[in-house]
Amino acid sequence: MSFVETQQAFMAYIRDPDNQPAPSGIESRRLKIYQELFFNNIEGFVSSAFPVLKSLYPATQWLALVRQFFVKHHCKSPYFLEISQEFLLFLQGEYEPTATDPEFMLELAHYEWLELDVATTVESQDEYSLDADALRHANLYLASTTRIAHYQYPVHQISETFKPDKVEGQTFSFALYRDDEDDVQFIALNPMTALMLSVIESNGGAQLYEITTDIAKQVPQFSQEQLFQGALHTLGELAKLGIIKTKNL
Repeated sequence: MSFVETQQAFMAYIRDPDNQPAPSGIESRRLKIYQELFFNNIEGFVSSAFPVLKSLYPATQWLALVRQFFVKHHCKSPYFLEISQEFLLFLQGEYEPTATDPEFMLELAHYEWLELDVATTVESQDEYSLDADALRHANLYLASTTRIAHYQYPVHQISETFKPDKVEGQTFSFALYRDDEDDVQFIALNPMTALMLSVIESNGGAQLYEITTDIAKQVPQFSQEQLFQGALHTLGELAKLGIIKTKNL
């Protein structure tokens, strides 16, 4: 057996010792140490990234879920920090939900991953804060540490004691961002603010008049002037939070 084949056999057994043969020439005690070391590292990263999701499962079921991820998913990134994203991709594309999984599993997992993503994103060096006077004519962008997300469940409220049902036609929108202390925060968005931020996200660098012109096509019941003044006020509040910024062009 070549060195590469030996490595592959070793990793196959470490991943799935119940279904793969143990490689020859390595004592079982050492193999068990490797098994526990690898799995415990993965489980620790996943659990720290998805604490609310973990809290919804009995310990044995949670470990079984992480074990499935460990056995079946082939991570494309070598970085431990990105294990959480790989786990999310596993849930979204490979995992078959069971009757014991909450219906909001994917949305909750995405929300918890976004919190980590916002916390660890390196802030862009070419963006800077805005004051209210600059909003009228500045090129507007979502901050590099801001994420906008929309869900069918109130993911920010889910806990062991609150497991909501989906209400048809209801959408929960959020802006997740880092504050001045580099702590992750979120605000719930009303439909108009969510629309405005989505337009800014899709048209990074647009100015306020262009943004409200775009919005006016989607909500013709409001005049351009009404939209402009409303957006000016709302964006002023969002700029104070660091959600909206401009860039050196």
